[in-house]
Amino acid sequence: MLWTEELQESITFYTEILGFACVEYNEEWQWACLQKDEAELMLAYPNRHTHYGKIGFSGSFYFETEDVQALWEQLKDTVEVVYGLEAFEWDMKEFAIKDNNGYLLQFGEHLNNE
Repeated sequence: MLWTEELQESITFYTEILGFACVEYNEEWQWACLQKDEAELMLAYPNRHTHYGKIGFSGSFYFETEDVQALWEQLKDTVEVVYGLEAFEWDMKEFAIKDNNGYLLQFGEHLNNE
């Protein structure tokens, strides 16, 4: 569940830029469920029962893909890039971007899959 004060903008980012489908949306709850392949992601306005300052997740969301090169070519000019496509010693080829909220998203492919 990713909290966002920009629910509609976040739905647009994940559906139009990253290719997710919005499979459920509840305006009253200010909540949406998005899916792409085997990944499911929920977006929601911050819960009033929990303290919320700003986006504060200290990690990243990592997505494994079968064609990281093609995804990189598709996204690199339309998103905020954190680091470009690179092969790493842990046998992954990956890149990282930020979503419209500032969440860090990493996309990688095992080098032995190429």
